[in-house]
Amino acid sequence: MKARLSSDVPKRLGLTILMLVLAIAMVIPFLWMISTSFKTPAQVFEYPIKWIPSAPTWEHHVKVWTGPKSFGTYYWNSLKISIIGMAGATFLSAFAAYGFARIQFKGRNALFMLYLSMMMVPPQVLFVPKFLMFEWAGIYNTHLALILPGLFTIFGVFMLRQFFLSIPNEITESAFIDGAGHFRIFFRLILPLAKPALATLAIIDFSWQWNDYENALVFLIDEELYTVPLGLQNFILENTVDYNGMMAAASAGILPMIAVFAIGQRYIIQGLTNSAVKG
Repeated sequence: MKARLSSDVPKRLGLTILMLVLAIAMVIPFLWMISTSFKTPAQVFEYPIKWIPSAPTWEHHVKVWTGPKSFGTYYWNSLKISIIGMAGATFLSAFAAYGFARIQFKGRNALFMLYLSMMMVPPQVLFVPKFLMFEWAGIYNTHLALILPGLFTIFGVFMLRQFFLSIPNEITESAFIDGAGHFRIFFRLILPLAKPALATLAIIDFSWQWNDYENALVFLIDEELYTVPLGLQNFILENTVDYNGMMAAASAGILPMIAVFAIGQRYIIQGLTNSAVKG
């Protein structure tokens, strides 16, 4: 046993070092982004890179929030779209996943596979049909054009269905014997047990909605409706790019995603811990 443990140590050490190197490689662009937001334009492309500016300036961060095109409006638009979309997508995905996982009906598996196959359709193919439908419904150039499609996520239904299938059937069968219906079982039993999966989906969906650029670019025209990704275009000038302002705005843009992850992290850790204990 000791010989086996001693032989595993180099492998684990090598894997740990590899993961550390990959983690540092992924963090470096974010560090450069934050560092650049405090530099002057002449310091952006200095080589070797000065990670800590000799004279940090808050000018670009102030400009992002107090300039003629303040990011406050873009922030509010993105928060509204992302929070409503995240809440709706998480709830509707859980509702659909429960039906596919716990309710027996004819053709259930075939219908689920058909629904799942829609993931293979590129989103760009749907731009023209959605444009025509939104124009007919009168929601083109409104936030509803982003919120309503965002309420439905095939990936969310798939992920939650797989989680619901891992919950023992004895729990729901006992509830049926006690006279509970599907709605009561869903809200009182399944959802509390699925908090880790729901938190994971909420974090993923929020990041999708917050970073959505293509749909906002196609379906929003008025600047007062712009989201944060579209607002970053303001720093692309006619003959140059305001890298300092763009990096300051991008630094502010990642804060909501960090906050959402920090709030939902404990549910994810709790789910991993419970799974380990059950195993």
